[in-house]
Amino acid sequence: MASSVKKVLSTEKAPQAIGPYSQGLLIDRTLYVSGQVGRDPASGKLVSGGPAEEFKQALVNVGEILKAGGCDFSNVVKTTVLLADINDFNLFNDVYKQFFQGSFPARAAYQVAALPLEEEMKPNQACSTRPVLCATSFVCNPRK
Repeated sequence: MASSVKKVLSTEKAPQAIGPYSQGLLIDRTLYVSGQVGRDPASGKLVSGGPAEEFKQALVNVGEILKAGGCDFSNVVKTTVLLADINDFNLFNDVYKQFFQGSFPARAAYQVAALPLEEEMKPNQACSTRPVLCATSFVCNPRK
């Protein structure tokens, strides 16, 4: 059996990891992207403007990691979305549709009890008091 080629991805155009994990891993021709919330890459702070802006920034962050791995949203085959409030599902869908052209990838979406950075974000009243999205398991096959 041939050995797999593993490349750790890191880009300053997306927020740096807040724990012991990589922004993304490219293994042979499959790219795995770690979860993203709506943090500004420069400040590390959650963007202001409410859930729609947070969703948009999270997906922009994912897009930058995809680019670092030679992919874009057209290559994505599977996504998993974690929402702090399932009532934001339709709003998330409205933003999500702006990032995909043509057919959509397979997807699962769940409400979760908590997301990372929740405590850090509570004092910032200029934005939502909780992270509203963590988009994980973005899997794609780069064009080569």
